[in-house]
Amino acid sequence: MLVWLTRLGATPESEHCKDVWDLHIFTGHGGTLDFTGISQSRLREAVKIWAYDDLPRRRGARPHTAVQPYVTATTRLSESLRLQREDGGDNPAALHRGDIVAFCNRLAFLAENGTISARSRSHIVRDVALVLTRIRTLGLTHPGQVMEGLPPDFRLQREDTADEPEDSEAGKDLPDAVMRQLCDNLDALEQTAGREVRVGTELLMDTGRRPEEIRELPLDCLAQDPDGSPVLVYDNFKSYRLGRRLPIGKATAAVIAGQQERVRMLFPHTPVSELKLLPATKKNPRGTKAIYSISEGHRTWVDCLPDFLVPVTVEEGGEPVTRLLPFDRSRIFPYAYRHTYAQRHADAGVAPDVLKELMDHTDLKVTQNYYRVSQERRREAVDRVVALQFDRHGNRVWRKAQSLMDSEHVRRAIGEVSVPYGVCQEPSNVAAGGQSCPIRFRCVGCDHFRTDVSYLPDLQAYLADLLRSRERLMSAFEADDWARSEAMPSDEEIRRVRRLIARVKTDLGDLSVEEQAQIEEAVAVVRRGRTVLLGMPRIGQPLPDVRPRLA
Repeated sequence: MLVWLTRLGATPESEHCKDVWDLHIFTGHGGTLDFTGISQSRLREAVKIWAYDDLPRRRGARPHTAVQPYVTATTRLSESLRLQREDGGDNPAALHRGDIVAFCNRLAFLAENGTISARSRSHIVRDVALVLTRIRTLGLTHPGQVMEGLPPDFRLQREDTADEPEDSEAGKDLPDAVMRQLCDNLDALEQTAGREVRVGTELLMDTGRRPEEIRELPLDCLAQDPDGSPVLVYDNFKSYRLGRRLPIGKATAAVIAGQQERVRMLFPHTPVSELKLLPATKKNPRGTKAIYSISEGHRTWVDCLPDFLVPVTVEEGGEPVTRLLPFDRSRIFPYAYRHTYAQRHADAGVAPDVLKELMDHTDLKVTQNYYRVSQERRREAVDRVVALQFDRHGNRVWRKAQSLMDSEHVRRAIGEVSVPYGVCQEPSNVAAGGQSCPIRFRCVGCDHFRTDVSYLPDLQAYLADLLRSRERLMSAFEADDWARSEAMPSDEEIRRVRRLIARVKTDLGDLSVEEQAQIEEAVAVVRRGRTVLLGMPRIGQPLPDVRPRLA
């Protein structure tokens, strides 16, 4: 009641005069903007004018989360001026380039002693640069304005922005080994945090939406495209784009449908249009309020799980060795599933413009922040896989992955072409893009053929196809004798393929557990980006199931 009394008669104009704003008066939503950390009165007023101008551009239920970081960054500038200038920075006309240098040096010092992160240092510089630029474009440095006389050299240049740590945004995706362990323990999540948190977590994993978008899903969020494929209908609160449609798999649709049935049973008398898919379990008699948070129950669950072991290459005695080391569980949080979703699609060869639509971004550059460029990852994976390469006789081609220099990678790119279960190095066939094989792709009888452990599933599928074809041709299949004999797989070809499979499996079995885990991860990366063109449309590898053990 006291809060409403303080808002009585308040307007944005009157609230603008305060140092702590109640954003309900500006936007109708909760939250505050706090300017009290800016000690220089003129700078504080200038930042308030900028915020007053900027707020109408912000959409969604929490505009303060977009504006407050700029205010906080300017507070760092204010702190630097107060500590390093005799006048405390109160006179804008006396400021100069040296104060900017001092500010950047102070941020470097804070990052070095761990007060702020290297990433925060970069963001603070960029945010302050934007605020100072907007102060000028709003005319606040003109005569009679609050920042009158602010010198032109009191600004942050591009070179003042420290480089962010490598892979600062990308790299928040979770390794496959971690995702598998999480999915294997979803029952424990339900026991720890409840059914709604489990369903919310599954939807985060499967759809890559933001936690707030999943938490606020209405009950009737499941729809179908004209072809009958299921889609998730959700609201993008961050950009205020409502009624967005995301294609989802049938397994994900089944999770939603099951939760819809549960909610209808719990709240049979509430209209469907008012129900939430993930209703709060307390103080919610009609099911119209969503759960408060997915993060809290999710964190408790993650902290209770056994160590997450992932293969990591370390150096021992000057040699690279793979060990299964614990994964930092602090990196497992709900928003990481959005990065994992983006990385999974990028690894599967989804075009950037398509991925932009899946992520519901308006700017491709934003999408590119969510995943790592796959070239380095694939190159490393190729290095590992090529160490287990075999010729047509099943003899291992002994090559160390470390010996693959830049020139070798270039040669591989232009000197071979993919075939259904390996690569072909015959020059005329390579030049023709794989469409000029004189022996019609009977690769196991050709000296130009090479395969490796990443093609093991393809070899097994090829063997099964040979056996199936032979059985059909030996039955009452109607065909001329010459056509039947031409198409009949030979015993020698079947024997060669079987021997090749056995040799690959044997060599793979000789590896240590750590090496097998490393090879398994490398194979997954290589196969995701693989395409084969044999006079047919180019087809990428199918998108791997995010929850393979639940399939």
